[in-house]
This record gives sequence, structure tokens and C-alpha cells, in this order.
Amino acid sequence: MKTVMLFLLALFVYQKWDLINNYFNPPPDFSVQHGGKVILYSAEWCGYCKETRKLLEHQNIPFYEYDIEKSAEGFKQFKRLKGKGVPLVFIGGEVVRGYDPSQILRLANEH
Repeated sequence: MKTVMLFLLALFVYQKWDLINNYFNPPPDFSVQHGGKVILYSAEWCGYCKETRKLLEHQNIPFYEYDIEKSAEGFKQFKRLKGKGVPLVFIGGEVVRGYDPSQILRLANEH
């Protein structure tokens, strides 16, 4: 029984590791460098990046964009935020991985 409980606890920690890690080790606030704007980390070829850009523009949400393949600084920030794929959106100290319109709009409206 203890083994099963330990396994379930380990599985939970594994699934929620990003949330747990961000609680104890929050990501740096790169938005300060850009006047508090939303930051979009993208790549030119990425269709979901284009959709994210359109969403931000249509909602009149000011943002700064880094193409991580062309910007050394953008790539460095992307890696510090533990980026694994694009788009990655940084809003008010929180990270949205992938194209998630509802989460992007919720966080943008909160900040």
C-alpha cells in the first residue's frame, strides 16, 4: 500500500512539476524590459505563433515579440523560461505554453 501511495505521489509531482517549480523558483520578469508588455516567443514558420499574434492584435493587447531563431536575447530568455516549443507567451510573471487563447486572454485581463 505504501508503494502505491508513493508511486501516486511521484506521478502527481511529475505531472505538476512546472507549477511546483514556478512556486519555489519563479521565472524572471522579462516584461520589465519592455514596459510591462506581454512577451511572445515565436518562430517565423510557426502557424500557432501567427494565431497567437493575431489574437493579441485583435484584442488590442500590447506585446513584444522575439523570434527565438533570430534573436539571441529572445532565445536566452526562452530557455530561462524552460521553453520547449513555440509559441510561448509570458504575461505578468506567468508562462503560457502553446496556443491557449482562453488562458492568454484571462492572464492579459488580470494584468
